[in-house]
Amino acid sequence: MTALTVLSALETATGLNADVERTLDLIGVFAFGLSGGLLAVRKSYELVGVVALATVTALGGGVTRDLILGATPPVAFENLWYLVVPLIAAALVFVGHEQIDRRLHRSVMLFDAAGLGLFCVTGAVKAAAFGVSAVGAVLIGVISAVGGGIIRDVLADEQPSIFRPESTLYAIPAAVGATATAVTWNNDWYSGTIAIVTAIGVFALRVAAMHFDWRAPRPVSRSS
Repeated sequence: MTALTVLSALETATGLNADVERTLDLIGVFAFGLSGGLLAVRKSYELVGVVALATVTALGGGVTRDLILGATPPVAFENLWYLVVPLIAAALVFVGHEQIDRRLHRSVMLFDAAGLGLFCVTGAVKAAAFGVSAVGAVLIGVISAVGGGIIRDVLADEQPSIFRPESTLYAIPAAVGATATAVTWNNDWYSGTIAIVTAIGVFALRVAAMHFDWRAPRPVSRSS
């Protein structure tokens, strides 16, 4: 089953226009590309490093998802925009990283949160469309949402941000969204409206976590 075949099936299942889905997907790709490029600048990488880290961050989760599912070639390699958008993000960061970091940091974080919500839903749906179990669909949905960031941090020789004790909730909202998607799909409740509501819910949870500094629980240390 090719990526384009699955995209057509998802369009029928969700009731959403494929162009709309792709546009929303590319917004998330752009935001993740900005975050990868900004990390490269902070690490003092040169041009190739900025482009590479922006592209890997933007496409890593989706490509990993497609390879796991056997949807080859991955959709990122079939549609030119999936390469152009990260390159645009890398170029903007390369020439205007100071303005982006200073003035648009919060906007980038909001786009990142939106991408998290969109990718965990579309990842889980794509996995379900391939006949993956509910648990597998949840895992693949989370991988789609956070995979690019993990690859980015590993390549940059950083501890993955989602594992840092000071990080606010990130993977957990993605897991909640992917679980809701898998449950509704397996019970034939899934629709385009539910997809949008779920993505908005994940977005809201992530934004709330950033605002209120919500963090995942840590192991309890008890004195003897």
